[in-house]
Amino acid sequence: MADKRKDPSFRRREFLKRVAAGGALATSGRLLRAAQEPPRGAEISSSAEARSARARFSYPRTFTGRNLKMIAFPLGGIGTGTVSLGGRGQLRDWEIFNRPDKGNSPDYCFAAIWAQAKGRKPVARVLEARLEPPYEGESGLGASNVPGLPRLASATFTGAYPFARIEFSDAKLPVKVRLEAFNPLVPLDVEASGLPVALLRYTVHNPGAAPAKVGIAYSLQNPVGKEGKQAAFREDKGVSGLFMTDLLADPSAPLSGSVVLGVLGAPEGSVSYLRGWKRAQWWDGALTFWDDFSADGALSSDAPAVNPVGSVAVTQTIPAGGEASVTFFLAWHFPNRAPERCGWQAPEGQEKTVVGNAYTQRFSDAWEVARHLARELPVLESRTRQFAAAVEASTLPAPVLDAALSNLSTLRTNTAFLTGDGEFHGFEGCNDQRGCCHGNCTHVWNYEQATAFVFPSLAHSVRESEFLRNTEENGLMGFRSYLPDGLEIWKAAAADGQMGCLMKLYRDWQLSGDTDWLRKIWPQAKKALEFAWTQGGWDADRDGVAEGVQHNTYDVEFYGPNPLCGVWYLGALRAGEAMARALGDAESAGEYRRVFESGKEWIDANLFNGEYYIQKVVGRAADEVAPGLRVGMGGADPLQPDYQMGEACLVDQLLGQYMAHIADLGYLLDKEHVRKTLKSIYRNNYKSDLSEHEAVQRIYALNDEGGVLVASYPSGKRPEIPFPYFAEVWTGLEYQFAAHLIFEDMLDEALTVIESTRRRHDGERRNPWNEPECGHHYARAMSSWALIVALNGFHYSGPERRLTLTPRVKGGNLRSFWTVPEGWGTFSHTNSPASLRVEVRAVEGSLVLRRLVLAGNGKATAAAKLGKESLAVTAGEEGNRQVVVFAQQVRVAPNQPLTVSLRA
Repeated sequence: MADKRKDPSFRRREFLKRVAAGGALATSGRLLRAAQEPPRGAEISSSAEARSARARFSYPRTFTGRNLKMIAFPLGGIGTGTVSLGGRGQLRDWEIFNRPDKGNSPDYCFAAIWAQAKGRKPVARVLEARLEPPYEGESGLGASNVPGLPRLASATFTGAYPFARIEFSDAKLPVKVRLEAFNPLVPLDVEASGLPVALLRYTVHNPGAAPAKVGIAYSLQNPVGKEGKQAAFREDKGVSGLFMTDLLADPSAPLSGSVVLGVLGAPEGSVSYLRGWKRAQWWDGALTFWDDFSADGALSSDAPAVNPVGSVAVTQTIPAGGEASVTFFLAWHFPNRAPERCGWQAPEGQEKTVVGNAYTQRFSDAWEVARHLARELPVLESRTRQFAAAVEASTLPAPVLDAALSNLSTLRTNTAFLTGDGEFHGFEGCNDQRGCCHGNCTHVWNYEQATAFVFPSLAHSVRESEFLRNTEENGLMGFRSYLPDGLEIWKAAAADGQMGCLMKLYRDWQLSGDTDWLRKIWPQAKKALEFAWTQGGWDADRDGVAEGVQHNTYDVEFYGPNPLCGVWYLGALRAGEAMARALGDAESAGEYRRVFESGKEWIDANLFNGEYYIQKVVGRAADEVAPGLRVGMGGADPLQPDYQMGEACLVDQLLGQYMAHIADLGYLLDKEHVRKTLKSIYRNNYKSDLSEHEAVQRIYALNDEGGVLVASYPSGKRPEIPFPYFAEVWTGLEYQFAAHLIFEDMLDEALTVIESTRRRHDGERRNPWNEPECGHHYARAMSSWALIVALNGFHYSGPERRLTLTPRVKGGNLRSFWTVPEGWGTFSHTNSPASLRVEVRAVEGSLVLRRLVLAGNGKATAAAKLGKESLAVTAGEEGNRQVVVFAQQVRVAPNQPLTVSLRA
């Protein structure tokens, strides 16, 4: 019999037990990670070991040592591009020039600190942690960013988007220094969250018994243009800095614009600067800068400017035991966004047309951005901190908060932007130097929930583009769009994408309650739904079963009935029915319902194999397919097509049901079939260790990592050539699957999936703020926001002014945050054996209610207050829910919280 002590997984479990009991010291980086992580080969369910491991996953997350290597924390606004903060405190990946630009960085961009305690020699350092291996290159490490100057001994990085914090440590530095970096982010407010700035606040603490003189300088090579670089020092109320431009640049050129390296609120007389370093040959500029700064912690502002690297310094004396902060910032302004440069497809002849940026319509140049920042930052920062505090005060599981907030950063990367007309557009993701897969791709953006719940005006913008500018009169919706938008429609439709857009329209209308907006879009939405019935279409015989040729998110066509497109279609029919009834179109609503019931019955009877839903592959001659439905990715022979799912257990086969839960449309299929399917996906597709997994496709998870496979074939009946991505692991699908598990009360399984996904992004293996698929910062991964929606159980119907609050956490006790298009705030839901207490607070805006629906049954008495005022209410039952009806409509507003208590 084998000695189990030789089994690596056994040794790992035993080590973790000793660590938990205090019997082992985790001293090295590897052992420290082992102590913090669960055994990667162990199944995590509801066991005590799993709960203990999960408890060690904290939010905000902290990274040290080798786990700093891959960190690139995006700093920038919605639609502005970003500069990223690296794990050591360096700036990297300058992506502010109207396209993605991984690896792009000026030759010189770094902070430096000089400190002298009374009676001691001064110490000067580059204000970053030391460089980590490898150190190899054609010229060693070269000279860019002065790798040979002393740096600080170590750094600890803590990230909770939108704030990043770094604690630096160096025994020889007589002061303690930390950095906080952020960009304002306020739910619902796109302008407040769309500033082209990166804020870097250094706080220095003097632990000594005597005063210390401290200088901090920031140096930046002018990144604007090429030949005519110039920097001018400017000052205004509360702001000073270098305004960088290119005097010779063509105003229409992609790189034409301006940048400010500045400081906010510096004490009078504390700022010094170099408009440019005074030497330009060899490395003389860096040498003369360092000699200047390291002499006294200040700069010689009257020095000649020869080199295009400028520097700004703030020098002050910090009393014993005191501290002081210096807020540096970068601001930028690059107005000339064009389809060709950013990677978006354009109608012929429009490739170089400047579509612009919304943020450059608000500001004339980067200095105007700087002045705005100086005026508005106190309010913007306060609002941002209120949101961050609401998130961190939540009792939602740490991996959920980490997944949702980290992926919210995608909205600020080059994946998404707002053109000069204020309209929102999104790639699928970002290649290194251009956007990847343009066009607000309907089937990819189907998964994400961040726009609808955090910035709903962005979701409304995309709905208008989809239906009003990118849907033909016959109802074909192009699954991609061109820029400029509205000049031409993409000539191909995706079945899952088009049906998903109808469900998203319903979701957005429900959240907003704006029926006039729905009425404007409905004529085109109706055509888009009924396009399924066109001859040669997805459901030409109107039986509720999508049996036609269905292009979908796997970049192929599925031939014949399948759950992915079929359940989306059922959801679209239900959403269409509800919208038609609301707009007085009873005849259409009745027909949609008939078709829905027919399809639901057939799919449950014919596609459910007892464990999950499968595809019935039905080939179809090319001349039997309506124009725009066959993109040509189903293989050479449409009568015997390749690239089908067949009898796969597909991770997102119930994606339409996931959206139905989010939109509160109820079950689209048999409830027990749905639950059994999710259990089957978890059993067959979730792998706690991928070491033995075989995949020849793109690799996003491997070795001892855990993940959920796109598809598995438990019956062994895999097609010879299945659809291309079947063996891959995508975070966007993992979060969607986990959210659906939560909706079906499978919380332990959901948390296992979420945590294994986030542990793969640990700072050493991958960047925690970049989840790729087809490109960096992939939009699909913003399905992570659905985790919050599902756990909160906070569903608002704007048309009915109804709030349903049924948290899906064990015991029902939860403190969390909410967002609707008119406001955002916090809530608490507290259960006890004989009572239930709910409190809803608004931080900004308001929430208008007529009815509150809570979990539970049996007779109960209700009491309610708005602020200090008692409200007249009645309590009743609807099925297994308690319904509290307010005698008059109530408005929850700041300082006017709503409190409701139910007693048996």
